[in-house]
Amino acid sequence: MRILENLGTPERAQNCSKAYFQGVSGQVTVKMKVLSFCHRPRASSPLPGFIVFFFTCYVHKMESAKFTVIGPHNTVAAILGQEAVLPCHLFPRMSAANMEVRWFRSQFVPFVHLYRDGKDQYERQMPEYQGRTELLKAGLTDGNVHLRILNIRHSDEGQYHCFVQDDTFYEETVLELRVAGLGSAPLISVEGHQDGGIRVVCRSAGWYPEPEIQWKGLNGRRLPSLSETKSQGYNNLFETETVIIVTEQSNQNLSCCIRNAVLNQEKESAVYMADPFFPKVNSWMVALSMILVVLFGFIGLTVYLFKMKGKLTEEVGKQDIEIDQRDKEISKLHIEIEKRDNEIRWRRSVAPVEEANVTLDPDTAHPKLILSEDRKSVKWGGMWQHLSNNPERFDTVFCVLGCEGFTLGRHCWEVEVGDGTFWAVGVARESVERKGWISRSPEGGIWAVEWWWGQFRALTSPVTLLPLTRAPSRVRICLDCERGQVTFIDAGDDTQIFTFPPGSIPRERIRPWLWVLGPQLRLCP
Repeated sequence: MRILENLGTPERAQNCSKAYFQGVSGQVTVKMKVLSFCHRPRASSPLPGFIVFFFTCYVHKMESAKFTVIGPHNTVAAILGQEAVLPCHLFPRMSAANMEVRWFRSQFVPFVHLYRDGKDQYERQMPEYQGRTELLKAGLTDGNVHLRILNIRHSDEGQYHCFVQDDTFYEETVLELRVAGLGSAPLISVEGHQDGGIRVVCRSAGWYPEPEIQWKGLNGRRLPSLSETKSQGYNNLFETETVIIVTEQSNQNLSCCIRNAVLNQEKESAVYMADPFFPKVNSWMVALSMILVVLFGFIGLTVYLFKMKGKLTEEVGKQDIEIDQRDKEISKLHIEIEKRDNEIRWRRSVAPVEEANVTLDPDTAHPKLILSEDRKSVKWGGMWQHLSNNPERFDTVFCVLGCEGFTLGRHCWEVEVGDGTFWAVGVARESVERKGWISRSPEGGIWAVEWWWGQFRALTSPVTLLPLTRAPSRVRICLDCERGQVTFIDAGDDTQIFTFPPGSIPRERIRPWLWVLGPQLRLCP
């Protein structure tokens, strides 16, 4: 028993002697009984006094030992960046205001927090807890020795000892702290057709530890996903992405649910796939097609029979057809020439006065993007680089800004995109959000076009599908600060791709913007 073990030290023996004298004055009945029991008619002996001393000290220790330190039965969960309270109390309830309360990890010293002699002691506190701990003294008189930890970190996770000592007696308990991070709400996006259905992607970031992800259909029925990826960034937080293919026959009501098992909390987003997303084939359309086939077959047979009537009639009809075709080709040529003239006049009216020599700003590049030494090209590396997490750097979306910014005049530059599968080019506000998932749209401060899964799209809200069957090898971006608009041109044949209308871009500093997931993009002179 700790009481008997501690009686051997001089300090604790002194405490016992104090208790003895207090016992002699406060418990007269006990002392008198012992003395009368030990009294003999012969010479006096020190033995009775020693018995009384030992008995009184033992009673005193028994009185001080009547408490137990109790912690929580379950693990304590805490959220990153917030505060957590580690509960601990004495049983039975008694005041701990004059006791020593020590919170520590694996070693007794240095400690997490120490309360002794009626005040907090910080001389040998662990450096990582300095300025972040507080003993909740309001509950000390009731035996509560709870510890509050501010600004929870990953390193705070683990075991904690709650140690309480009263004079020479002490007790302690051990509790477990689990740290967790609750990420962003799932972002669901529709990203084209695949395998006879619609490809739907769910993304989220800022989770710790690794979360659970699942797709749910109507009535909460779980749906299988096509793929699921999780990656852990340099800040130890997890990013998630899961893909599902939705067909017309499958459940069109679906939700993406991401759950943190430590906090037992989840975030969920839902989407409904309307019928227009799915191409339909109606029975009357099939019947109409069959009628047209039969009709054209009958017309072809009639023409053939008329041709068989005579060579002269055939030749005349042939000449008429050739003349009609020639007229059509001439008319088409005139239309093309007029279209080209109109486009040249349009280009002259919107063409920028100054050709900008754009370079890329390494302080804004996502840690997975690799820039060339001349800062003219960028590609997706796939691995996190050890870069400083400055406020200007994109930390979630694979973006980079140009060093140059424009507020006045007309400017243009070209980007060589090659044969990349995923890329986007355009402009962005200098104040565009850099942290977390950002909206790649004018609402998010970005005006751009992108090539995604064989589709060319303008990043409007919602996105605008462009009638291009192939991606250009080089895109020219023309920015008109006065009119507040930006135009994208295929630099190969000088045809217009897309123009954000005048007034779309605010009157503030605008910078070139690139997004890439694959081979490199290069800024051209």
